[in-house]
Amino acid sequence: MHLLYKKEDQDFEVFKRRAGFVAPSLHAALEIVHVCEGSIEFGVDRELYHLEAGDLGVVFPNQIHFYQEFTGKGGQVEFILADPSLLGRFIQVLETNVAKIPVIRADMVHPDIRYALKVLTSGEEAGSYAAAIREAYMQILLGRILPVLALTPRKREEASLVERTVSYIAEHFTEPVTLDSMARDLYVNPFALSRIFSQSFNMNFNRYLNLTRLEYSRHLLEDTEDPVTEICLDAGFGSQRTFNRVFREEYHMTPAEFRKRIRSKTG
Repeated sequence: MHLLYKKEDQDFEVFKRRAGFVAPSLHAALEIVHVCEGSIEFGVDRELYHLEAGDLGVVFPNQIHFYQEFTGKGGQVEFILADPSLLGRFIQVLETNVAKIPVIRADMVHPDIRYALKVLTSGEEAGSYAAAIREAYMQILLGRILPVLALTPRKREEASLVERTVSYIAEHFTEPVTLDSMARDLYVNPFALSRIFSQSFNMNFNRYLNLTRLEYSRHLLEDTEDPVTEICLDAGFGSQRTFNRVFREEYHMTPAEFRKRIRSKTG
């Protein structure tokens, strides 16, 4: 799953993947994350929440969010992204408010939510009426989710430095970007920019950049036949030696070993 700052071309998308790092994202879709196994850290705006198996995270449209997994044990996470066109009468609520705590713990998840998630993530709504059924289940989800969340009015402000940071890295991570060059392009002090990474994303600039590149390279290793040397350069790493070192530090294996393991599980 490769999610960055972008407008989704499809009105509905479902991903299921191993728990890991997903770079900070910003898009117009409603996003629901369901932890199937293991645990993740779920970041929304400047807050970080711990999600265990069975918990749900809810990202309202145009909220910055990201995911991390610190245990190294993996686990499975489901993601649903739904365009505002699928959200019916709920869209006004979602566009004018945010959740104070965007998390629903497993023991508070209504059975209707679990059934709707099962249908939406399994493809059971396929067929000539799939779009209508999908829209109906999304609204069932929201009808059960929103009453559980405490909402607060959304603040309408100019794009914050956090949003500009997410957008910039998403557009330039394949280039030889540095903290200083990024600060110059954004017309901000490097120290202010450094604080954004440490306070909003709980990591420094270099780790954020490397994790974004690694997330992209994982996508290429899993879904393409591109050579590892080509993926290394496409993801923005200056050399394969650096790519191998950073990849091993994060995933405890080389890119080639990662691809071989993925192929053995799907073959």
